[in-house]
Amino acid sequence: MKILITNDDGYQSKGIHTLVDILKPYGEVTVVAPKYHQSGMSMAVSLGFKPIAVKDLGVIDGARWYYVDGTPATAAKYAMDKIFPNPEDKPDVIVSGINHGSNSSTAAWYSGTIGAAREGSLAKVQAIAVSLDNLSRNADFSVVEEMFPAIFEKLMANRNGRANIIYNVNFPDLPSSKIKGVKAASQGSEMWIEEFIPWTEEIFTLLGTTPKEMGITKFPDAEPGEVRFMMAGSILADPNNTELTDNYANENAYVSITPMQMDNTDYSEIRRLQDIL
Repeated sequence: MKILITNDDGYQSKGIHTLVDILKPYGEVTVVAPKYHQSGMSMAVSLGFKPIAVKDLGVIDGARWYYVDGTPATAAKYAMDKIFPNPEDKPDVIVSGINHGSNSSTAAWYSGTIGAAREGSLAKVQAIAVSLDNLSRNADFSVVEEMFPAIFEKLMANRNGRANIIYNVNFPDLPSSKIKGVKAASQGSEMWIEEFIPWTEEIFTLLGTTPKEMGITKFPDAEPGEVRFMMAGSILADPNNTELTDNYANENAYVSITPMQMDNTDYSEIRRLQDIL
């Protein structure tokens, strides 16, 4: 099996190295990941005639590694276009993660982890995104190490022939002994409030990282009148979420698997418009 691994936290993150270790027993692993942390990029690509640096890092512990100094979707797109250029040589699956932080519910719209997986889906490659609800750079991924192999095996053994499905797999930040099970779930709904808070360099210490690891090579001087903010905030859950949704499942100690697709069309609205147009 040919396995392409990517992420949005950067090629040096703990999550992607854990994922490589999990998947190496299943086949030939190639890693193509962003050079720096790229959360919240969704499917953004590095356009505007910007030079995109790529580095072949060679074979490391049995996997071939590359980094791309661009967005997660750019890294996945580069892999499909340059490393796997022939349709007959495409990877069997692209797995994006393990993301440091949840990508359930509304977060899925912003997620660079899922954005990179979607690029695989566009190339007709089975796509899986994997996330753990822990933002720490030193998060404990043991629950994913223990449980994801069985999930991966089931998803790969029971494919329905549709390569346009992206499986969004979200793990609660709990030891496996406290996980109640795995649920197929719909995408839940929630929103962030008080999202913009004053920016401070201390945030990097709190997150256990450095500006460089987050893709910030220098702090530009503030122009007169500028006030600096960063996006953080609190999550406000939708009271209409039910036990069928991913965030409800995670909050109640279940791993959630949400099948997603590229087509965002509201077909019921099409039918309504057809009646009034």
